[in-house]
Amino acid sequence: MLRSLLFAATLSAFLVAPALADTTPGGGEGAKVTLVYDHELPNVPGKSMRGVLVEYAPGGFSEAHTHPSSAFIYATVLEGAIRSQVNGGPITVYKAGESFSELPGDRHGVSENASKTEPAKLLAVFVVDTSQQELTFPITK
Repeated sequence: MLRSLLFAATLSAFLVAPALADTTPGGGEGAKVTLVYDHELPNVPGKSMRGVLVEYAPGGFSEAHTHPSSAFIYATVLEGAIRSQVNGGPITVYKAGESFSELPGDRHGVSENASKTEPAKLLAVFVVDTSQQELTFPITK
């Protein structure tokens, strides 16, 4: 079921990307973050599914961040490799085709391209409160 939902979201994201593309906050150096899909869930009132394409240039990264407390995120690496660390856990490298998730309240300390020479892309699918517009908040130390 989750794989089917992710496939549908990924396919929809690429089909509607040109129409919905809108750069959103949350990038860092060499990062481009684009909202490519936003759809209210008809069977879950008050919730929406949003697809966010994160593109990293070689050596690119996102600043340490959190997401809305209502957000469940399922991310799939589309190209290259992504280094990720959630909640101070181990830093893990995810390659194209691999996925990871973030639970509500998780802290994303590291999110970056694992390569200094090749680009990387990931699609993050959020299930979040429809009223929540901001999807990324910097972690202030």
